[in-house]
Amino acid sequence: MTALAGSPAPLDRLQPGVRLRVVQMADAERLAALCAENREYLRPWEPERDDAYFTVDGQRDNLYDLIEAYATGEMWPGVILVDGEIAGRITLNNVLRGPLQSCFVGYWVARAHAGRGVATEALRQALDVAFGALRLHRVEAFTRVDNLASQRVLQRNGFTVVGTSRRHIHLNGRWHDERLFERLAPWDDGISPTPPC
Repeated sequence: MTALAGSPAPLDRLQPGVRLRVVQMADAERLAALCAENREYLRPWEPERDDAYFTVDGQRDNLYDLIEAYATGEMWPGVILVDGEIAGRITLNNVLRGPLQSCFVGYWVARAHAGRGVATEALRQALDVAFGALRLHRVEAFTRVDNLASQRVLQRNGFTVVGTSRRHIHLNGRWHDERLFERLAPWDDGISPTPPC
């Protein structure tokens, strides 16, 4: 099943205090604290990380790599802000150009903000970046089959299920099946490779 072009289903809870921006080196201290605070909460869904990742220096190294990839157009790495404070991360990864014009989206929100529509609004804004500024045609996302909360975020933003990839990702000590979702650009007409001017 493919995602149809056009508007997603209406969001049931808009979050006016949610904003996105590109990561900055100055975010290292806050991200280190947030990652450390949410380490156990995110463990089932995130790749295994060594202890260094949860330090300020580890986050500086990570941010340096993200900013370098952003500069080359390979990704759009963002932080999710709630009332001006960092509450999570959202990234448009593996930006592919040429005949594909696509990317994958990944996101997480701190436990303190979970279940409040923050991820749903952050993804809506990330799609504006993907289909607007980046002029992409497709955004894809994988979620573990048991990550129903993340699947609801995708569905509220007009994503549809493509299928299931068996033993697709190794997390929390074992291989897990993941569901692949996709969303086509609102300007998709089945012919044009880029949005109209």
